[in-house]
Amino acid sequence: MRIHVINPNATTAMTEQIGRAARRAASPGTEIDLATAEGTPVSIEGYADEALCIPPMLAAIRAAEARGAQTHVLACFDDPGLDAAREVAGGPVLGICQASIQVAMTLAARFSVVTTLPRSVPIIEDLADAYGAGRRLRRVRSIDLPVLALDEEPARAFRLLCSEVRIAATQDGAELVILGCAGMAELCDRLAAETGVPVLDGVTAAVRLAEALIGMGARTSKLGSYNWPRQKLGGFTPEAA
Repeated sequence: MRIHVINPNATTAMTEQIGRAARRAASPGTEIDLATAEGTPVSIEGYADEALCIPPMLAAIRAAEARGAQTHVLACFDDPGLDAAREVAGGPVLGICQASIQVAMTLAARFSVVTTLPRSVPIIEDLADAYGAGRRLRRVRSIDLPVLALDEEPARAFRLLCSEVRIAATQDGAELVILGCAGMAELCDRLAAETGVPVLDGVTAAVRLAEALIGMGARTSKLGSYNWPRQKLGGFTPEAA
């Protein structure tokens, strides 16, 4: 199996962290084709950053399919450009927000999300609503720390995350907490051990779901919404399905 995991921002240190988490989650024999989007913001923090990262990310997906990637994981919790990615990819495309919410709804009746900045809270709330979480999502919480500070101030980030995970369990009634940033993936096991609360990271969830989809022989449907983009003069020419 070959899974393309792409970090939509331009920070290679975060890509390396995501890659370590993805490889730990992957089964023996699964190859992780790891990529960093080029020319994108150094972190994805809001709608403008999302928009800027999408064209390079789509180009990376097309290149990965040419290398033999069978499925794709978008390693940003905002799931930027997810529908567009499904148009240009033949293999399944998973966003780590959608993957983690779907897994959480299997494991717990109620859950919360802990993310980085407050500005990400409404974005994640809207995504969770679109993914059908409804009342099962109790709350999206923020540690009020920029994405890059997860790597720059790891002790502080871990302390803040522990506090919010505990509060999610005691005040929200959350039975599980999802980490709302790909840069938190390596902290998942430590947070669960420290707090006693089940903690889920989206990179792990998406990689394991990607393996299942490959095992099923699944492909992205091209009958309607996710059909290949129409060919236009000077524009994108899709590869054969």
